[in-house]
Amino acid sequence: MSSVIGLIIVLGVLIFFHELGHFLMARAFGVGVEKFSLGFGPAIAKWKKGRTEYRIAALPLGGYVKMVGEHEDSELSEEDRACSFTHQPVSRRMIIVAAGPVFNFLLAVVIFFALFAVVGLMHLKPEIGEVRADSPAWEAGLEEGDRIVAIDGKEISTWSEMAEAIGASGGSTVTVSVARNGERLDTPVTPAVESMEDIFGEMQERYIIGVTAAGTTETERLGPVKAFTESLHRTYMIVELTVLSVAKMITGSVSADNLGGPILIAQMAGEQVEHGLVNLLGFIALISINLGILNLLPIPVLDGGHLLFFGIEAVKGSPVSMKTREVAQQVGMLIILTLIIFVFYNDIMRLITGGGSG
Repeated sequence: MSSVIGLIIVLGVLIFFHELGHFLMARAFGVGVEKFSLGFGPAIAKWKKGRTEYRIAALPLGGYVKMVGEHEDSELSEEDRACSFTHQPVSRRMIIVAAGPVFNFLLAVVIFFALFAVVGLMHLKPEIGEVRADSPAWEAGLEEGDRIVAIDGKEISTWSEMAEAIGASGGSTVTVSVARNGERLDTPVTPAVESMEDIFGEMQERYIIGVTAAGTTETERLGPVKAFTESLHRTYMIVELTVLSVAKMITGSVSADNLGGPILIAQMAGEQVEHGLVNLLGFIALISINLGILNLLPIPVLDGGHLLFFGIEAVKGSPVSMKTREVAQQVGMLIILTLIIFVFYNDIMRLITGGGSG
């Protein structure tokens, strides 16, 4: 039940904000909106305000905003031509289409800002939990329970700062300052290079000293300005990582088996519901960023495909021919259907092989 509830909450929020972006930009440019729908299929609830019909439909796997004159072959009155999407300058049409994915990124920024401002930012302390035998740290005399406070005189407050400083050493000897039994000890340590898998499963060489974290954490309270800058940074990091992941899947260096669909999202959403509101909001932000990137892919039927055609129109001074767009739409639908089948297959195989969560 938690998976169903989680899926409804996550998809509902993401679809609403995505379509809200299209809706608000259309209204801002005076484009008439005929329908604003969350979901597809028959309406569970609907109401009308002005010329816009608002709908909540039975299938919550998407949504749409239907604008006046969205299709070039629509028969329009003189009054409707003034508020027609097709009759807007190409720059406005591009902004309206891009607003959906942009709102997905904005949603992530807003969620991260709220979490950082209210809850704070959790850090892993630079406290040593284990020293590997015969490692540089072991040879230098570092011990379990030592807290690393500085490297080459630069203060260290988090485990990630420590790892970055060791990685940036290039193998040169560094002075590691640790707090032990109320005293500060300075110890020279020469990092060793070691090959290890990164998050993509690719082997990378990294400089390490051979210690693992104790796992203790602390929460940093952030003011509004720092919470906002950190939310922008976190969103950028996830965008960069996601784009890199997609690129590696396209080139084949990362297996496409990692892709997941609604079943995986439902499972993960259910887990976040059980772990509390903070986890659920963080998960929504993560999926929102992924949805924004997905919609910007230059595939016809997605926002990115429309932006591609509008970009071509802006360069050549005239719209792409109807026949070309129709063929492209068919190819785009084929790509999307293939992707849907593939991610459902991945989800089902995870369930069969026990790769899903229980």
